[in-house]
Amino acid sequence: MYASVRSSKSDNDNFQRQGSLRKVIPPEHTRESLFDRQNADFDRVYKVYRQEYIILAEYKMIQSENLQGVYVIPSKESSLKWFGVIFVRSGPYEDGIFRFNILLDENFPDSEHPKVIFQSEIFHPVIDSTNNELNLLHAFPKWNKNDQHIWQVLKYIQWIFYNTNASIAHAANHEAAEIYRTNQNAFIAKAQEGVKLSKDHLYDEPPVEDKHYIIFEPFVTEVHNKVKASMMIFHEEPINKVGHSWVLPGCYKSLARPPTPPSETES
Repeated sequence: MYASVRSSKSDNDNFQRQGSLRKVIPPEHTRESLFDRQNADFDRVYKVYRQEYIILAEYKMIQSENLQGVYVIPSKESSLKWFGVIFVRSGPYEDGIFRFNILLDENFPDSEHPKVIFQSEIFHPVIDSTNNELNLLHAFPKWNKNDQHIWQVLKYIQWIFYNTNASIAHAANHEAAEIYRTNQNAFIAKAQEGVKLSKDHLYDEPPVEDKHYIIFEPFVTEVHNKVKASMMIFHEEPINKVGHSWVLPGCYKSLARPPTPPSETES
């Protein structure tokens, strides 16, 4: 808002003030309120960096766990959304390749547990048939950021496909639980329908424009055999790792590092 001021005639009739470019600051913008606003901006920036660091720590924990057959990566567009896929090797869901998303609350880790949404229909007792969401309430009744981590959620995702019998006690899909109890053959047939559905859409175009979305390509012998051969080469000498991590496994503290070993001169 700008004020325009016109003065009354003075002894010098040729002088007349036409206006002022002085910006009028509303009275509520006192020195104290300006500092409050700066502090609020700082708190908001700090919260974002703290959250990004914690999510980075979570991802590093997953790498150290080396979960077999489960792969995840945070979205390039938002670290609050992760893309995942699980390969099931045995049991009723054998040969299934199931995509899922992990959704973190905007206040993560100071929030409830993450959400896990599968990208195709899966007939399973703990997967809600209405929205494909995995029921995590039995495994994580209350999310504790100090004791519970995303790698544990991935372990649970892995567990449900190999321990269907144990999961029916906390079913979200009661039809699936009932069929499992009363007709094992019918249950396996329904489970395999989901397996077929997941494989039929394995090579679909990504539903989102995100460079981190996990995609699959049909095997092309002349292209992929070379890559496969290079992966199978046995390295006699260990590969030296270059660089340092800012994330100490199992720790959220910024720039954490292992304890310094005592020197030889210390007694």
